[in-house]
Amino acid sequence: MKYSFHSVCNRLHENKKYVNAYTILLVDIFLSVMSSFITLLFADSFIIDLSRLTYGVIIGGSCVVSLLVFWGLRVNRNIIRHATIKSIGKMGFAIFLKELLLAGMILVSGSRLFGQHLFACAVIDFLVTSVILVGFRVTLVLVYDFTISLYGSGKTRVLVYGTGDKSVALKTRMHTSKHYHVVGFVNPDRYLKSCVLSELPVYYFEDEQHFSRFVKKYNINGVLYPSREEARREADRLVRFCQGIGVKNLFSPPIDVLGDGLKKTIIREIRIEDLLGREEIKVNTREIEAYFAGKVVMVTGAAGSIGSELCRQLAAFGVGYLVLFDNAETPMHELRLELERNFPNLKFTPFVGDVRQKERLRMVFEKYRPRVVFHAAAYKHVPLMEENPCEAVRVNVVGSRLVADFCVEYNVDMMVMISTDKAVNPTNVMGASKRLAEIYVQSLGLAIERGEVKGKTRFVTTRFGNVLGSNGSVIPYFRKQIERGGPVTVTDPGITRFFMTIPEACRLVMEAATMSTGNQIYVFDMGEPVKIVDLAERMIRLAGYVPNEDIKIKFIGLRPGEKLYEEVLSNEENTIPTGNAKIRVARVRKYKRDEVLRAYDQLAELALAVRIEDTVRLMKQVVPEFKSKNSRFEILDKINN
Repeated sequence: MKYSFHSVCNRLHENKKYVNAYTILLVDIFLSVMSSFITLLFADSFIIDLSRLTYGVIIGGSCVVSLLVFWGLRVNRNIIRHATIKSIGKMGFAIFLKELLLAGMILVSGSRLFGQHLFACAVIDFLVTSVILVGFRVTLVLVYDFTISLYGSGKTRVLVYGTGDKSVALKTRMHTSKHYHVVGFVNPDRYLKSCVLSELPVYYFEDEQHFSRFVKKYNINGVLYPSREEARREADRLVRFCQGIGVKNLFSPPIDVLGDGLKKTIIREIRIEDLLGREEIKVNTREIEAYFAGKVVMVTGAAGSIGSELCRQLAAFGVGYLVLFDNAETPMHELRLELERNFPNLKFTPFVGDVRQKERLRMVFEKYRPRVVFHAAAYKHVPLMEENPCEAVRVNVVGSRLVADFCVEYNVDMMVMISTDKAVNPTNVMGASKRLAEIYVQSLGLAIERGEVKGKTRFVTTRFGNVLGSNGSVIPYFRKQIERGGPVTVTDPGITRFFMTIPEACRLVMEAATMSTGNQIYVFDMGEPVKIVDLAERMIRLAGYVPNEDIKIKFIGLRPGEKLYEEVLSNEENTIPTGNAKIRVARVRKYKRDEVLRAYDQLAELALAVRIEDTVRLMKQVVPEFKSKNSRFEILDKINN
């Protein structure tokens, strides 16, 4: 018997279909007519003698009026299991309207069925109908909640963090979850301690020992955070408590189409990316949407971490046509499937090509005539480019030059180039190659402004810090090392980096594109730098291990071209403020196009001929602040000096 009841609860929980609205309408009419019949019996017994004609008229009238009112107000369309005060109030109004129409019908017909007792009988009918119809709904909700709570005994028992609107809304969404059962709320301070919120208790924990005792007593399996900000606030307290005793830290990303295109509640374990960073940059999404809506937009490097997120956000902003340009076949195929699944109305074309191939680029510009180009194609790994400087120049410098030149030739309105903080006082080939790309596009834009080159394209550059979770970045690398059992390798105990999230980086690009008047390099306040060794320790703890006990941390020394500290991107000395307090314009030396053209032509020739030392020497001449660190090219700096 117990097994069959549990099976019924299980089927009830998993059944996502609801009772047909017409069935609900028939039940409501039946209960309304029954209520009127009960009222007639009560009135006939205690108030006034009623004839059979009166019974017939009232029963028939109640049936017709109930049909008209309930159908007209669509009370049968409300899903009973999710009934709210508002829906119950709507039912009460429908019953009140029923009584008015029924009494009006009697008065207009001239019948004196109830004599001077009409008002009293109408009030009694209203009360009886309200009790039966509202009681019917409340009973169904209680029965449903009871069966769900029984079924929930096998689900993950979680506490929802916070007592604000987001937390309450999250608890409501979790009500029908197949995997999670909310047993209460966690308040970050003593306020509301021991109170009840949304029918669940509110708890407060003074220390880890108190939290541990509670978890064991009530068999708590996880703490669920409604936002990244809430999780970050508790990174050094409640999150750490959970890590220490093996309780899951869970996170519910916001219901949002920008990211994965899904509009549903998703629960996942907190990752290190969620705990790092600071308050994210706020941008004017209405202006961004208005600017890109209906335009043909091209993204180079579209299959990469930044490029693919740009494509998702552009798709959500309703671009007219999206051109994806990348030479990575498999990631491009995966992005295509994702966009087809999540944005079925999006018009787009995946175009396999290399920014170094002039004729392939010409073909895509000729065929699609983009109005805006986001140039995200680049080689980005510092040690790898230090070993292959000619390829860094061919992609990051020559490729960027070709894209910029075609933007001018085909009258593109704007080109937005993705750069890096490593272009600031570069100490490696990769950073220097990105600085060279910045110099070229800015000099080309200035030449257009001065009338030296015919064209209308505006050039915008955005400098990024390290992007959390991007392909090949430190977090996926550490995660793989932890999965293998360690050790986790860190270059130096003192090494620090600035970090940002991929969606945040892409919102910065969008904001830069809409606010720019052309030829600016945008940077932004990246907050405080993060020590990489602290990052490694936190990732180990998030994985449920103890640093240097279960998983070792090993220091291996700085890699070729690597800095111990990254340059601060934005301060009052090296930047100019904009309308967004978090975004600033970099003060950089401006180059005339005529001054750099010959050097760029020579760089292209040297890189193609794989004359490595000559290539790097010329890079240092064009970018005099390029001083190699921990690299075989340091000797060139000594020779130049």
